[in-house]
Amino acid sequence: MWSDLKPAYRYPILILGMISLVIGTLAGIGRLGSTVPAVALQQAAFHGVLMIPAFFGTVIGLERAVAIGRRWAYLAPLLTGIGGSALIAGAPPAKALLLITVGSGVFATASLYVLRLQAAAHSWILFAGAVALLVGNILLIGGQGVTDVVFWWFAFLLLTIAGERLELSRFVIQSAAKRMALALLAVVPLLGALLEYWQIPGAIWIFALGMAGIGLWLLLFDIARRTVRMNGLTRFTAVCMLTGYFWLLASALLFIANETLWPGLGRGAPLHAFFLGFVFSMVIGHALIIFPAVTRLNMPYSALFYLPLIVLQASVLLRIIGELSRDGGLLAYGGIANGIALAVFILTLVGTIIRGLLGKSARSIEPTSSITQNQGG
Repeated sequence: MWSDLKPAYRYPILILGMISLVIGTLAGIGRLGSTVPAVALQQAAFHGVLMIPAFFGTVIGLERAVAIGRRWAYLAPLLTGIGGSALIAGAPPAKALLLITVGSGVFATASLYVLRLQAAAHSWILFAGAVALLVGNILLIGGQGVTDVVFWWFAFLLLTIAGERLELSRFVIQSAAKRMALALLAVVPLLGALLEYWQIPGAIWIFALGMAGIGLWLLLFDIARRTVRMNGLTRFTAVCMLTGYFWLLASALLFIANETLWPGLGRGAPLHAFFLGFVFSMVIGHALIIFPAVTRLNMPYSALFYLPLIVLQASVLLRIIGELSRDGGLLAYGGIANGIALAVFILTLVGTIIRGLLGKSARSIEPTSSITQNQGG
C-alpha cells in the first residue's frame, strides 16, 4: 500500500490552486476599474484571500505534502483549494473560509511533523511561517478584516521563502551563527504582525525592519550569489532570487517611508512591492524546480522564462509609480500588466510541459528504431 499520493492525484489539487490564482488576479485588476469577467468582479472583496491562503496556501501546502510523502498531509492543500473554489462558486464566505482555515491547520501540523523529523533552523522558520498563516486565517474567520490580518499572511510568505532558501543553501552556509541569525530575524516580522494586530505604535517599523534584515541576510549569504555566475536554469533561478530580494528591501523602505517621511504614501506601494515584486519573482524562479517535483512531468528549461520575469518587473515598477504618484491610469495599466505577466508565465509553463512531453515521446521512439536497425543489420 503506497503511503504517498500518486502524481496523477496531485493534479486536481494544483488546478484548484491555479483557479484561485487566476480569479484572484482578475479580481485585483477589477478593483482598479478595469473590465473583468463578472465571476472575478464578484470576488473583488476576497482578492487577498484568493491570492494568499487559497492559492499560496494550496501550492505551498502541496509542495510540503510531497516533501513529507504522507497522504494525510495532502488534506491541507485539498481543503484550501476547495475553499478557494467554493468562494468563487458563490458558497457562503464563512463556510469557504472555514475550509481554508482547517486546511491551514493541517498545513501547520505537517510543518510540525517536518520539524520533529529535523529540528534544523530552516524547519523552525518554515513552521513559524505556517503558524502565521493559521493565525491570520483564524483571525479572518473570527471577524477581522483582510487589512487586519494581511501582515500575518505576509509573514507566512516571507518566512516560507526564507526557510526554503536557507534549506537550499545549507551545504554552502556552514556557519551555525549565520543560520541562527536568520532564525532570530524571522521572529521580528512575527512580532511586528502581533503588535500591528494590537495596534501598538511602531509595529510597522518592526515588521519592516524584520523584512529588511531578512532581505539583507539573503543578499549576503544566499547561494544565489554564487549560482548567478552559472548558466541555464541555475542562473535564471538566481536572477529571479536576487531580483526578488531587491523588491523585498524596496518594500521595507516604502513601509518605513510611509511611517516617517511620507505619511500619506499608504500601504499599496509597499504591499505590492512585496507581494508582486518579491513573492512572484520567487514563484517564477522556483517554477521549474517545484512543478516537476509535484507533477513528475518533464519540464525542460528555456530562456523564454526570462520573458514573464521581465514583464513582471516592468508591471510592478509601473504599479509602484502609479501608487506613489496617485495616478489612477498608471495603476490600472500596472494592474493589467500584472495580469499579462501572469498569463505569459502560465503560457510559458504550458509550452514547457508540452515540449517536455514531446521530447519524452521522441526519446521513447528512438531506442525502438535503433533496435529495429540493429536487427535488420
